[in-house]
Amino acid sequence: MNPRPFIIAGPTASGKTDLALALAKQIDGEIVSVDSRQIYKGLNVGTACPKGIWQDNNFYVEGIKYYLADFLPIDEKFDVSLFIKYAQKITESATKPLIFAGGTGLYLQSFFCGMDKLPPADETLRKKLSAKTKEELYTELKKLDPQSAKTIPQGNLHRVLRALEITLLTGKPASSLRTQTEPQEIPFEKAVFLYINWDKELLNKRIVLRTNKIFEPMIEEAREAIKTFGKDACGLNTLGYTQAREVLEGKLSRKEALEKIIVLTRQYAKRQRTWFKRYKNIISLDIKEEKDFDIPLLCRKIIDLSKAI
Repeated sequence: MNPRPFIIAGPTASGKTDLALALAKQIDGEIVSVDSRQIYKGLNVGTACPKGIWQDNNFYVEGIKYYLADFLPIDEKFDVSLFIKYAQKITESATKPLIFAGGTGLYLQSFFCGMDKLPPADETLRKKLSAKTKEELYTELKKLDPQSAKTIPQGNLHRVLRALEITLLTGKPASSLRTQTEPQEIPFEKAVFLYINWDKELLNKRIVLRTNKIFEPMIEEAREAIKTFGKDACGLNTLGYTQAREVLEGKLSRKEALEKIIVLTRQYAKRQRTWFKRYKNIISLDIKEEKDFDIPLLCRKIIDLSKAI
């Protein structure tokens, strides 16, 4: 039997991938990406997907097998139930220690603690809803399920559609059905759960630096994706690529888009911090200064902690 998996969680731009790769090399492990955007093939820059190679139907980054990244066509949908399906298959067949690395909290929670029983997607209803504008859909969500509207950004079309779909199919607000599973911990026997806890201002600086670095390449990725899959492909309805598409359509200037992405990324990081604060037994790796993000030292700390709990 494999040892308990590690979870390396944290907000965007916190260095989860770098730490996970270093840890995987130390323990001869493999990585499972827990990122709802790194799944898409061809959207690597804007999702901070690590550079790797495909070999024998497996994706490798720096020689480490890296699951659930860079594999799905941009026009295909992916959700938490699919993540659970894939993750279960990976854990059942893995012969090495696994490291779950990413910031999509719902995926982590649902895989390790179970998920609410919600109705499956209804293509007929989804097609009807998709005929409406983003503004119309969000207005309808605010009317039918104001609680969901408070927690779902208007620009996240996939989540707005899903919340409306659940509400209309069940006759109950989606938010009221998502209260069945609100665990305050992921039990130690299931995983060693770690969180990269950056000082807020330092993390904001990292977000600015990264956004400036990836901005132009991300626009080019969006341009190529639109050529192949069209502007409404699922993968493009996400932070960064939505703004890149608006630049290409002439709706935003480059300066406006860059500023908007930075603001939205900071807001996203705040929501991630709020999500992970719920877990009482999460092990916080506190980064108060840049020098605290010492990856070899953190790896040794993680390995020692795993032996002690």
